[in-house]
Amino acid sequence: MQLNTLSPAEGEKQSRKRVGRGIGSGFGKTCGRGHKGQKARSGGFSKIGFEGGQMPLQHRLPKVGFSSRVSIITSQVTLSEVDKLTETDITIDVLKVHNLVTKNIKRVKVMLSGEITRAVTLTGIKATKGAKLAIEAVKGSVNE
Repeated sequence: MQLNTLSPAEGEKQSRKRVGRGIGSGFGKTCGRGHKGQKARSGGFSKIGFEGGQMPLQHRLPKVGFSSRVSIITSQVTLSEVDKLTETDITIDVLKVHNLVTKNIKRVKVMLSGEITRAVTLTGIKATKGAKLAIEAVKGSVNE
């Protein structure tokens, strides 16, 4: 293979449109730009979304909603759900095994909902004030 023998694939290159070369070319007089107006002028273009000075659609419509990216990796578990587990040392991996949280969860917080009847140790899991007091009341502990 020689560099001087290389050429583009068939149909890859198109010859440029020569405009303003008479009526027979099909692109004479107005050169395919129609009659007058902003788009007929050289340099005549408008920015995307520009509506001629009218308030653009994306400005007229109200802003709606917000989706926190942190909420994708955060989940909540109740005290009664923790109480049903057989393990005493509870981590995020244990919650994933028992399908209490999904696999993409990285942060978990235990909420005070329901009751806990046995001592558990939460490791790498946060707890609300009430949940923490309830766990400590039954001789458990929370190690965040």
